[in-house]
Amino acid sequence: MKASWDIFCSVVDNYGDIGVTWRLARQLVAEHQQCVRLWVDDLRAFVPLCPEADAGVAQQWQQGVQVCQWPEQWPEVEVADVVVEAFACKLPEAYLHAMKARPAPPLWINLEYLSAEDWVSGCHGLPSLRPDGLKRMFFFPGFGEGTGGLLREADLLARRRAFDQSPQAKQAFLQGLGVYAAENACLISLFAYENSGLASWLDAMAAGNKPTHLLVPQGRIMGDLLRWLGMEALAPGAVEQRGSLVVQALPFVRQQDYDTLLWCCDFNAVRGEDSFVRAQWAGRPFLWHIYEQEENAHWDKLNAFLALYVKDLTPAAAHAFTSLWHAWNAGSDMASGWNLLLEHWPELTAHAERWCLEQSLQADLAQALVLFYRNWI
Repeated sequence: MKASWDIFCSVVDNYGDIGVTWRLARQLVAEHQQCVRLWVDDLRAFVPLCPEADAGVAQQWQQGVQVCQWPEQWPEVEVADVVVEAFACKLPEAYLHAMKARPAPPLWINLEYLSAEDWVSGCHGLPSLRPDGLKRMFFFPGFGEGTGGLLREADLLARRRAFDQSPQAKQAFLQGLGVYAAENACLISLFAYENSGLASWLDAMAAGNKPTHLLVPQGRIMGDLLRWLGMEALAPGAVEQRGSLVVQALPFVRQQDYDTLLWCCDFNAVRGEDSFVRAQWAGRPFLWHIYEQEENAHWDKLNAFLALYVKDLTPAAAHAFTSLWHAWNAGSDMASGWNLLLEHWPELTAHAERWCLEQSLQADLAQALVLFYRNWI
């Protein structure tokens, strides 16, 4: 059933919100033949993810999605069948009035942030009735039954496995980025917020017995990296070596290429929500830098996910994994945690793939949203 969708995205200070909504919009069009209009309040944040886009064009079509600048003065537009309010952004008052005036009310979905906390399944799909008569439905992505699942394109894992089985494809992709790693090097990607624990991790890798090639896309962690290197700048493609560690800066790449970068690496350090989910679909051990929240609320989310993720690991491997994540998110010393994790590398690598397969058994987020709409009408 073809429906119209308005997805509203307010960019805060990172790429997570627009990253998730852009993936969702593309998938709704490509796999479910929905008509999607994506409203973004900062198109400049959209362009790095979709380089063919133009931040100066208020309305444009990209990959089947109508991408629109969210204006301060709201225009008269037809209300969609499904209205997605992503991550607690507030809908324009004029649009809310138009929703009330619509003969058949739209399905209004508040798409929440991803969490593994126990309470999520109890709140997923619940309504909230406003005094003006409009009803909003809460929709929670998640990791198990009773949630909305995770964003995952239908052919994602098949494409990743085909890539894994083609050394030529991996080599061609990396060389396209100017990456020529030693054959026996451990390839690691690093995409994170500022972190005072980075220097200790870099020290540990530089002092390690095995060569490591660290790939760092342009982002907020670059300042900490430059301080450790003792440099003022590191241009995309530039390479620096310290001991056993080779550090290479990369350009900020489009979403599809970032997915492929994760597939190329043996270990991925990621941040926020979008890259967090994509690292899990890569089927590799990974490290999550969660977005900090007031009153340290993010630690509840972090520990809830860790408890779920490590439950099938041996106690020693679970301790190593948890210790490294805690050190990273506390900005504390990483050396002992990293060296301990290396002792359990084979188990953690096998577990990452099992986790990926387990999560792929549930409906993906776009599929769950479409089904939710069909059941609602």
